[in-house]
Amino acid sequence: MENQPIDVVIAWVDGSDPKLTEKRNQFISKSTKSTPHGAKATRFASNNEIRYCVLSIMKFAPFVRDIYIVTDNQDPNLYTEVEKYFPHRLSSLKIVDHKEIFEGYEQYLPTFNSISIGNMVWRIKGLSPNFVYFNDDVILIREITPSDWVKNNRPVLRGYWTFPPYIKIQRYKLKTFIHRKLLGQPNFHPRFSFHIVQWNVAKMLGLRWRMFFNCHTPHVMNIPRIRSFFEQHNALLEKNIAFRFRVQSQFNITTLANHLELLDGNTQTEKLNLGYMVPSMYTRGRLHRKINACTTDTRIKSVCIQSLDTASHEYQNTIVSWLDKMLNLNPANQNNIS
Repeated sequence: MENQPIDVVIAWVDGSDPKLTEKRNQFISKSTKSTPHGAKATRFASNNEIRYCVLSIMKFAPFVRDIYIVTDNQDPNLYTEVEKYFPHRLSSLKIVDHKEIFEGYEQYLPTFNSISIGNMVWRIKGLSPNFVYFNDDVILIREITPSDWVKNNRPVLRGYWTFPPYIKIQRYKLKTFIHRKLLGQPNFHPRFSFHIVQWNVAKMLGLRWRMFFNCHTPHVMNIPRIRSFFEQHNALLEKNIAFRFRVQSQFNITTLANHLELLDGNTQTEKLNLGYMVPSMYTRGRLHRKINACTTDTRIKSVCIQSLDTASHEYQNTIVSWLDKMLNLNPANQNNIS
């Protein structure tokens, strides 16, 4: 049972692609004066994080069978990099277009919504029954074993039980009311809340007083349980993937997968083992403290580096140099951030 294959799925987009930008702009209302958070450019920016994501999996999780990169008619062109560092793994790198995972639901394409895309990744043909879902800004920095992700042929769930975010929900509603009704800003969009999206799942599944909260880490999901749920609730699936840009009322697939496991008797829960960085919000000292913590704390197995494109060139180069060292790579071609 422990020798079952484990695949990885990575959602990726290159926001600098003019074709994608043109396509995206067609679906942003011309009358909208403020861009929704789900449509902001940083949501689609790529600073070569995908390079480190893929190479880190090949280095620190060599047992992974195949790595599927889900894109909208794009290709990160990592073949030269993979051939240089892991030539025997070239055939395990596979590109999957949105058209494959949205087969039968093509009316919801194109989509620029990471939540909608995530809801469909389990439909990749040939994907292992237990697979690991990465965002492209999640990078392994230490060795992973199969049992870090799967035990007894069931996912290991990383997170913790917490109370529903009732205060965040009320603040969200109040802020929206004030800006739209009192300040005359009908297009105001509050900051997106990761907590509320996860609570949407727990509430949908009948929980009232708690939810199992996960964070920006590799997420293990089981296809049979997800498929069974959506076969019984196809209307929920269609409603959730209908939004071309993410909205607060959607539910998150990784949280759904976790709660389905928990409600089905999976008790394999573990503490979060990640580092989380938003470099653009840090002072130089704080950035270096974060890097040092991730470097020295052996409990941290992965790091999420959010919105690297919004950080200064100095900070970007600091992060890239650190990742090259952690992965023992030659300095990357940094033309994209110089």
